Amino acid sequence: METDFYKGRLKRWNDDKGFGFIEADNGKREIFIHISALNRMSRRPAVGDIIHYRVHIDNDGKSRAVNARIEGVAEIPPMKRKNIRNHDNTNWLSIFFSIILLLLAAFVFYNRVIKTRHSPATYVSPEQKKESAASEQTAYSCEGKVHCSQMTSCEEAKFYLRNCPDTKIDGDGDGIPCEDRLCGHGFW
Repeated sequence: METDFYKGRLKRWNDDKGFGFIEADNGKREIFIHISALNRMSRRPAVGDIIHYRVHIDNDGKSRAVNARIEGVAEIPPMKRKNIRNHDNTNWLSIFFSIILLLLAAFVFYNRVIKTRHSPATYVSPEQKKESAASEQTAYSCEGKVHCSQMTSCEEAKFYLRNCPDTKIDGDGDGIPCEDRLCGHGFW
């Protein structure tokens, strides 16, 4: 329950905790005041300030100052809701464009990097495979070569590894023949 405005002097103030007590003009009692009652003031209160306030009596019967102002101190005007709303629209607009840019970047990345890495391999018919194997076999044949020192090229070493038994040209078993001599260092 609120009454009309009263006037009194700030008798005590605890700035760390944000509350104090006003001595009413009639001097009969002290009224509790919290900093939230002075939320529109341009500065915090100090002992000795003249405070204009309304009295609110809580359900437990205690009185406190509300809707207070400090005499001679400028009030900060309340913010207009329209400005806040326009600011919110600007935020949503920038978020929207940021999402669009992220989607565009993801699309470009997918098309340039991912799609090219996972593109289907060119189909090679069984006839083409046979022709390739036949041409390979005509160029090389298993002539009893076993070691890398006997090979003349990386292609010959690959042929021997795939087609000839008992070769000793893939020492570490990684499928790359003669790594240290013919097919190593990125030649594979």
